Amino acid sequence: MTMRILLLSYYYPPDLAAFRVEAMVEALLAHPGGEAQIDLLTTCPNRYAASYVAGSDGPQRPGLCITRIALPRAPNNFRDQARGFAAYAHGVRKAIKGKEYDLILASSSRLMTAALAASIARARKTPLYLDIRDIFVDVLPELFPGLRGNILARLFAVVERLTINQASRINLVSPGFLGYFVARYPHKRFATFTNGIDDLFFQSALPQGIPCAPAGRLKIVYAGNIGAGQGLEKIIPQLAQRLADRASFYVIGHGGTLHKLRDELQRLRITNVELIAPMPRAQLINHYRQADVLFLHLNTFKAFLKVIPSKLFEYAATGKPILAGLDGYSKHFATTHIANTAVFAPADLESAIAALARLRLEPTDRSAFIRDYARTTIQQHMAIDILSTR
Repeated sequence: MTMRILLLSYYYPPDLAAFRVEAMVEALLAHPGGEAQIDLLTTCPNRYAASYVAGSDGPQRPGLCITRIALPRAPNNFRDQARGFAAYAHGVRKAIKGKEYDLILASSSRLMTAALAASIARARKTPLYLDIRDIFVDVLPELFPGLRGNILARLFAVVERLTINQASRINLVSPGFLGYFVARYPHKRFATFTNGIDDLFFQSALPQGIPCAPAGRLKIVYAGNIGAGQGLEKIIPQLAQRLADRASFYVIGHGGTLHKLRDELQRLRITNVELIAPMPRAQLINHYRQADVLFLHLNTFKAFLKVIPSKLFEYAATGKPILAGLDGYSKHFATTHIANTAVFAPADLESAIAALARLRLEPTDRSAFIRDYARTTIQQHMAIDILSTR
């Protein structure tokens, strides 16, 4: 029997932040227990305009219909993001008019996509499965210090409660989220299907056991979003200045705080940091291969004590040494599961220098981690959980 699924995801490939959702779709379509017909409602990527051309999704494949909703402008601030989501919500409601579904599925980081899905599920009395990738309420007081942040947190706490209570089943992308959600919603059951490693990165792992001591300056690569969540301006300029005679940094990505990073580099007259525009992952792998160290950093927000950065899985698959500014659950996860990862306190220069000295500058066999966290396997199990929702 065909299950008709409405899937809401604000981002979807070629957006660089949405490959988890793509793997979820593939697992649902491939599940042997029955056919799934998925209506995927997403946006036309506009964070990285060069990565998407209208109509580039190609022919629709059996079982999947992708509808992309145009946004008014690229999100430069919180207000632009709110306008963009309003346009998305309007487009979603227009697109589903007159259609019926057996299940509503939403993958959401900043809560509102999940809230939109919950409102549709409530109105239609349809089962709802939520894939929660962040705790938005937790981070608001730190994104907006003072009265504004507290008011927003209280407002969105109500939205969160209505959203979570509507869900039939809920997945949390980090086990570190369990403490927060179980305390507030003890009557709900939560799964913890994490992010994982895409097949593309299985092919990119370095030959194991072959020394790769760098000849000359260290090449330290960061790839990903450059936003408030990463706080790169708090560590990379200072670290680059301290390692001016030893290392060059390559920062690949874009985001809302890129200007802060650029301004700090200019203020300190840093010349050993190169800022590079986002690129397809197939090209990104070449930068990973050329790197001596892969760099990761989360900001000092308390909310980030509960997350696992998805980038950790990608980095780990390469076999390269990892220098990571992490705390809380992500620190525990990295030090427990990912060999040759040196963790330092976020935004702490001396801690970063000491961590770099601990790294072994050679390939690391992480085959056990790669096997355990293959995204295909994780999403196959998640697909079973999704399709059992009633």
